[in-house]
Amino acid sequence: MNNQELENWHDYEVESRREIVALLRQIGEKNQLIRMLVKGEADVCVTSILDVDPDTNTVVLDRSIDREQNERIVAAGRVRCETYLDKIRILFTAEELAPTLFEGNAALRADIPPTLIRLQRREYYRMETPVSNPVRAILPLPAELGLGTAVFPLHDISCGGIAVMDHKNQLSTVIGENLPNCRIELPEIGPVTVTLQIRNSLDVTMLNNKTSRRIGLQFIDMSRGGDAAVQRYITKLERERNARLAGLA
Repeated sequence: MNNQELENWHDYEVESRREIVALLRQIGEKNQLIRMLVKGEADVCVTSILDVDPDTNTVVLDRSIDREQNERIVAAGRVRCETYLDKIRILFTAEELAPTLFEGNAALRADIPPTLIRLQRREYYRMETPVSNPVRAILPLPAELGLGTAVFPLHDISCGGIAVMDHKNQLSTVIGENLPNCRIELPEIGPVTVTLQIRNSLDVTMLNNKTSRRIGLQFIDMSRGGDAAVQRYITKLERERNARLAGLA
């Protein structure tokens, strides 16, 4: 789980404190194991939630059985955590980590995270679209650019939305703004028209060292037919990728 992935999954961020507390308590009550990434995959601690106290803004986590690893966790001050709850993947960051006692045993305390990410399996599964034959998305431009439309190549697609590359920085970056009547031309499937909501934007450096902007967009009020078309296209991409991996393409 890296910053790039977290940016992709901004669409599924939970910001309601009540909901965050409820989810953390459920994870604790079901004794779900949590992978705590101290220094990425190179230093991982398996832990669990012992207590959640919104009055003190505290979540208590079981400590590592490795004393030196505990010291590294506290020294890091901020670690990423990932777990599952009813087959839904939960990602959050534990900050302000410090040693504490819980029911007489040594443990770790952290602040209750202000946000967490909740991912249904199909929602977060994004397929990158072919660079050689880019998928076209025709999107409306902001009023200051004349209310016309422009074509943007897709970077990736999921059942929840798309990301497009905005090489000329033409699109709005206002989070939550809706873009009506967007047309996505899916090869061999056909066009899909849908309202898209801006969820995130990220400036990225391309292979040629030029800077571009990637805009994450969520489907709003997608029709049943449009949803089926997107799923068919994702399945097609999966088959093509699997064939390449098997050396058949």
